[in-house]
Order: sequence, then structure tokens, then C-alpha cells
Amino acid sequence: MTTAAPPLIRQRVETSAARASQVWKVYGTGEAQVVALRGVDVELERGRFTAIMGPSGSGKSTLMHCLAGLDSVSRGQVFVGDTEVTGLNDAGLTRLRREKIGFIFQQFNLLPTLTAQENILLPLAIAGRKPDQEWFRTVIDTVGLGDRLGHRPNQLSGGQQQRVACARALVSRPEVVFADEPTGNLDSRSGAEVLGFLRRSVTEYGQTIVMVTHDAVAASYADRVIFLADGQIVAELTGPTPERVLDTLKSLDRPAQLGTEL
Repeated sequence: MTTAAPPLIRQRVETSAARASQVWKVYGTGEAQVVALRGVDVELERGRFTAIMGPSGSGKSTLMHCLAGLDSVSRGQVFVGDTEVTGLNDAGLTRLRREKIGFIFQQFNLLPTLTAQENILLPLAIAGRKPDQEWFRTVIDTVGLGDRLGHRPNQLSGGQQQRVACARALVSRPEVVFADEPTGNLDSRSGAEVLGFLRRSVTEYGQTIVMVTHDAVAASYADRVIFLADGQIVAELTGPTPERVLDTLKSLDRPAQLGTEL
């Protein structure tokens, strides 16, 4: 007789956009070995904006890359929705990234020969999918690019280019959008515009955003901030403000016990 899944398990499947279970990531061997992640457990809720912070070398970008299927794990499991990322072959990873994940990077990664509209729709074109015109207009209106769709990247400001990249990440309605230092190349005004758009995409449209950042102001746009040090999660905040984020960063101590073996 088949029994129903326990309520907590059902709830996790329904509410988790991505999660890591006992994830280790090791680069190199012998004396050159670097342990980037040490048994990380984290669950990222749907419809929430999560920021990941930590000092240089803490493992924050490595964690995001493993969650997004851009890098493999040395041990443990990673899930996006109900799909286990660990163990997928190249074709499976390509399909996962195409259908369930959006990406925004510090470098805008726009094709210079394509217009803004063509860059935004490129992932759908590659997947052979037609855009949902109503959703496309919603995204364009939200990022404020209606009068720039025919422009190529070299005709756009840095902030406008990053908003094109944001729209491209969202147009396919992915389960989760991973953003790696999305305001790193922007001035404060352009950065605030991009962060405001990401915040609205969560609040108004239920998108899930996971953002790596070193900027306390950027992190304050999130619902939750996770702090890493030495490859481990050492603190977190909900309802962050720039002041609380900075205070937490200053108070981080090296974890008392760190595993040395994989």
C-alpha cells in the first residue's frame, strides 16, 4: 500500500525553489586542495528574495554556481524545485538551465549584434518557444525599456544593459533566478533601479531571486540574507537593513570547528 508523504516533506516540495543538502565542494588535491563548501544545508523558498554574503573566499559564489548547476558538487545533493541537479548529464543540465533557471551576472553578457528585444527573447528562441506576449509586455513595462527595444547594447547605458539582462532572465518565467553581483558594474542610481526591479519581480509577480552580493545596501532589498564564512553558513538575517547587514558582517567569527576531510 502506498502511503502519503509526511506533511513536512510535501510542504518542502511545494515551497522550496532550490536547496542544498550536505554539499561539499573541493578543488584540487593534496597540498593544493581547497575546500570551498563544507557540508552546506540551505533551503531557498519560492517567491522570496535571498541574498548570499560573505568575505572573499567564503564560498558564496561557489554555492550559487552549485545550486544553479553551473558547477558540480564533490558530495551532497542539490535540487531545483523537485529536480535533483546532482547526477544530471550534460543534456539534462542544459535542459534544466533552459527551462527552470534564469541568470543575471555582473557582466551583462548581451550579444552586441542583437537589439535589446532580440537579446531578451534569445533564451526562448534557442528553446524553440514562443513568448507569452502579455508577460513579455509586463516585464518590459516593469524594467522601463519600452522605448529601447530596438537599440543594440552599445546604444544603451550600463544600467539599461543590466535591465535587459534582468528581463532576459525573467521572460521565460523560470523557477528561480540566480544573480551574481548584478550591480557590481553599475553606479549607485543604476544599481538601485536594477535592485528595485528585482524586488518588484518578487513582491508583485512571485519570482524567486537568489543574489550573491558584497554590498550591504543591495542585500537590504532581500527578504533574507545568508552569511557564509570558510565554506559554511554562519548567520542569517530576515528583514535586513544596511545597518544590520554591516553589523552582522563585522561580527562574523571563524566557526569553532571546521571539517578538514571531505
